[in-house]
Amino acid sequence: MPERRTPHEDLVDHLVRSTPLGRGEAARVVLDVLAYFDETTEEFVRRRHRELRAQGLTNEGIFERVAEELPHRAVAPPTLSLRQLRRIVYG
Repeated sequence: MPERRTPHEDLVDHLVRSTPLGRGEAARVVLDVLAYFDETTEEFVRRRHRELRAQGLTNEGIFERVAEELPHRAVAPPTLSLRQLRRIVYG
C-alpha cells in the first residue's frame, strides 16, 4: 500500500531538510502554525485581551494595542473600532 501523505507533507519535508527538526517535530510546527493562522478575528481579540490583562494592562491600553496589531495579521481583518473590540470581548 502506498504511503499516505497529508496535504502539508511537502512543507514538513522542507522543514526536515532545511532545519534540525525531526519529522515529528516539523509536523507539530506545521500544525501549530496552521492553527495560529486559522484563528478568527474574534478569537485573536479575546486571546490578546486575556494575555495583555495578565500582563497588567488596562482595557484602554489593551484595546488600542489590539487595534494596532490587527492589520498585521496574516489575513488582515477589516478595521475595527475600539467599541467593536470591546463588544467582541464583552458581548
